[in-house]
Amino acid sequence: MQPRPSNLRARLGMTMLALRQTGTTMPTRKKRQAKKAAKKASKAKAPAKKAAARKASSKKLPAKKAPAKKAARPAPAPKQAAASSPPSHTPTPNLHGWITHTELASADPLATKAWCARVLGWTFPPAFPMQGGELYHLFAYSDKGGGGIRRNNPPEIPGSIPYVHVDDIRAAFASAISAGAEEMMPPTFVMEGVTIAIVRAPGGVPIGLSGP
Repeated sequence: MQPRPSNLRARLGMTMLALRQTGTTMPTRKKRQAKKAAKKASKAKAPAKKAAARKASSKKLPAKKAPAKKAARPAPAPKQAAASSPPSHTPTPNLHGWITHTELASADPLATKAWCARVLGWTFPPAFPMQGGELYHLFAYSDKGGGGIRRNNPPEIPGSIPYVHVDDIRAAFASAISAGAEEMMPPTFVMEGVTIAIVRAPGGVPIGLSGP
């Protein structure tokens, strides 16, 4: 029977002997270092594996579609201009008995208009249509006087008719007839503020009346 070891070294020696007898050896320093290196290597590979896994998962995910651009709205159609208002006239006060309008009946209204503008310096605003499709060409030679040019109506011959401003066209027409004039045209509405009439004064002279 072997004597019992009395110190740690003796115990260690006996342990080594038992391991040798069973075919088992204590791990050497190199093996321990190799194990440590292997652990470090496995730790270093772990982040790389995770990154590779993330890349693989990102490849599998479907790509996000870019938001579709909204179709541009068509520009609003321009509003149609309001229909032009009918012509109107505001009579100048205190002109009763004045010749404020002279009408020229012409066989060629455009030629007469061009001549009056060039020679007399009359100004012409835009013409307005009359019944029958003809145009009436208004003109002015001052802020209180002017007239119009129209085509003559045969058997009417070209000429001119002075129109005298009156405060009440119907009262003035009745007064002219009662004083001996002959009716040529009864009071006729032309535009807002203007109604005209024509009488033949004694001696055969046509005189126009104009007023509200």
